[in-house]
Amino acid sequence: MPIEILMPALSPTMEEGTLAKWLVKEGDNVSSGDLLAEIETDKATMEFEAVDEGVIGKLLIPEGTEGVKVNTAIAVLLEDGESADDIGTAPAPAPEAAADAAKEAAPAGGSDAAAPPAPPAPAAPATATGDRVFASPLARRIAAQKGLDLAQITGTGPRGRIVKADVEGATASPAVAATPAAAPAPMATTAPAPTAPTGPSADAIAKLYADRDYDDLPLDGMRKTIAARLSEAKQTIPHFYLRRDIRLDALLGFRAELNAQLAARDIKLSVNDFIIKACALALQQVPDANAVWAGDRILRLRPSDVAVAVAIDGGLFTPVLRDADAKSLSALSSEMKDLATRARDRKLAPHEYQGGSFAISNLGMFGIDNFDAVINPPHGAILAVGAGVKKPVIGADGEITAATVMSVTLSVDHRVIDGALGAQLLQAIVDNLENPLLMLA
Repeated sequence: MPIEILMPALSPTMEEGTLAKWLVKEGDNVSSGDLLAEIETDKATMEFEAVDEGVIGKLLIPEGTEGVKVNTAIAVLLEDGESADDIGTAPAPAPEAAADAAKEAAPAGGSDAAAPPAPPAPAAPATATGDRVFASPLARRIAAQKGLDLAQITGTGPRGRIVKADVEGATASPAVAATPAAAPAPMATTAPAPTAPTGPSADAIAKLYADRDYDDLPLDGMRKTIAARLSEAKQTIPHFYLRRDIRLDALLGFRAELNAQLAARDIKLSVNDFIIKACALALQQVPDANAVWAGDRILRLRPSDVAVAVAIDGGLFTPVLRDADAKSLSALSSEMKDLATRARDRKLAPHEYQGGSFAISNLGMFGIDNFDAVINPPHGAILAVGAGVKKPVIGADGEITAATVMSVTLSVDHRVIDGALGAQLLQAIVDNLENPLLMLA
């Protein structure tokens, strides 16, 4: 019978997306792994693949359609011997098939909105070790008809997924065939979160400016997500702020020497590269601060995964440099340039901008002296970096001299990091930046 292809969830927080472009047309034969469409989330445009084989019987959602909810049917796939006339009789997909298809459809090449969350998937079959068995909806139906135990079948699809070909030639053992299918586990239910007051309505605001000229700019997915997540952050995270001035003269001199030696390799280190390295090392030096808030617990990370805010047209990304403490300055510089370029092109995969325990937001390049950054949950802290400016300071000899000074503010989640611990972390960052040679030891 015809199979509905559902709008996939291409990131853990995706609830809707834009069907930007179909890569197939009605009548095309597709196999597991073939590219079907380009989907725009709030963060990126990604391709997604077929998980079953068959013929595209009907495209239900035109390309360019915005706000398509996850698990919405977007196309119909016909099996062997079926025609477009069969589409009208296709039953609605089982809850398990809908959740399975949405969870398992993966964007090609590897790789956050304000709608009700997609329904959770009920318990799936498991192997003897308790691992979930991954199988396409079609393979599950065939297995059920033939009395097959999916836990005993080796999948040949993407990431070991069981597909149609794996179950067509399999036969059930008598014991398995005679055993009725187990009833699915009850679906977990979650009470809806209370809706926080949102202030005056859009119409009420518009009436205030009815006699003024203005442009009405609808919110895209990225701006909706930024508004929702940062409103949540300021309302639910108990921020506190720690401020320090950092003398940069030693770092600037050291950077100039390194860049002269690295010029032949076409590498030029920025002050931001040193800041990333200093923060990554500080998280190792003060490991209790390398942590995130996980609702009913704290997760203390062992590696230093540092996120860096990158401004793009209409919003921002925070790509994550994983294991930043273990990488050289030149490696961090190259990786950061690549991530920033692909962030501006909206080509980052979800795993490249999700995670980390700590973030850096640098507005010094825009001439900002200092500011307070909002923590990006579930991070434990974020460092706001201002510009390095020449200021009069008291030298070691007690005389007034000029020095390049950079002001930083550490925003801290008090649920994760207490005041004294936050001060230790910030001190470690200051020490690393004021003594840059130590970062290479």
